[in-house]
Amino acid sequence: MRVLIVDTCYEAFLRAHYASTPGLAEQSYEHQWRKLMDTFFGTADAYSHYLQALGHPAHEVVINCEPLQAAWARENGLEDASSERVILAQVEAFRPDVVYLQNLHVLSDDTMDALRRGGAFVAGQIASEAPSPDRLRMFDLLLTSFPHFVEEFRSLGVDAEYFRIGFDPRVLAAVGAPTMKHDVVFVGALNGIRHRRGNATLAQAARKLPIRFWGYDLRGWAPWSPIRRRYQGEAWGLSMFGVLASARIVLNRHIGAARQYANNMRLYEGTGVGSLLVTDAKVNLGDLFDVGREVISYRNADELVIQARRLLDDEDARKEIAAAGQAPTLPDPSYEVRMRDLAAILEGRLR
Repeated sequence: MRVLIVDTCYEAFLRAHYASTPGLAEQSYEHQWRKLMDTFFGTADAYSHYLQALGHPAHEVVINCEPLQAAWARENGLEDASSERVILAQVEAFRPDVVYLQNLHVLSDDTMDALRRGGAFVAGQIASEAPSPDRLRMFDLLLTSFPHFVEEFRSLGVDAEYFRIGFDPRVLAAVGAPTMKHDVVFVGALNGIRHRRGNATLAQAARKLPIRFWGYDLRGWAPWSPIRRRYQGEAWGLSMFGVLASARIVLNRHIGAARQYANNMRLYEGTGVGSLLVTDAKVNLGDLFDVGREVISYRNADELVIQARRLLDDEDARKEIAAAGQAPTLPDPSYEVRMRDLAAILEGRLR
């Protein structure tokens, strides 16, 4: 089974990545691709790495990374280097059985139609606001870590499966042994408008806790807000993992689209590097972790403050919970396991 994964990265991350290595944009496609994957931004090459270990040829295409895609076009004699022309040429060259989109919005309707006319099985993965029903129906299969999306998609006549996200254990070797520098951290989208509710809880807690914030997009916060005053800058990929690993406590909150369910990447990033995760309470959190033994939950800012203070004052308890969270007793969150699950799902559909 040949799988071509079509992914995107945040534009701010891509700008920072290329700015940090002058001349990178002129390097070969393979060199640029490897440098990008080695940042461990998002899922990086976790899907292709572990699918290939199972015997399935796979590759990630980062469609919005213009220098990378331009290098592929240049090396393959493609005069039209527009993003969708390049992806169609990459599909033709790779000959995938499955085209797997990590961003449901990224391709035009015409390109989606072209993929299906070409015979590829088109799957997508989503854990954000869903696009229109017409767009959803362009997929042969949708996988989502939002439990509530599964039945919603099926009600539209779209095949859908629940599929958990996870953690790439290769990150641990890349990060190394960090020095404990921070008491409490949050790394993520800091927008005070789009993510107002979750971030407002963090801002309220920051009046009583020494929370440091990393991330992007500070719109919506006054200059005197604790989020702006404690802002430490952007942290992408390995830099982000380094921040998380050097913190006694990592905070998490979910976006509104998650509704009452726990599902986001920080759940696994924070616990995966061995820090103690304090996250907002959700109805399915107990299906992912042993709450109280592997992670700590809160329902509001006051509970967050109480729990964090208790654990900052009890280092033995904090270390015990952090260690348990890094090796959870519930389903293994490593992408090595996740890709076995994904391969079984895709192979079943192809048959």
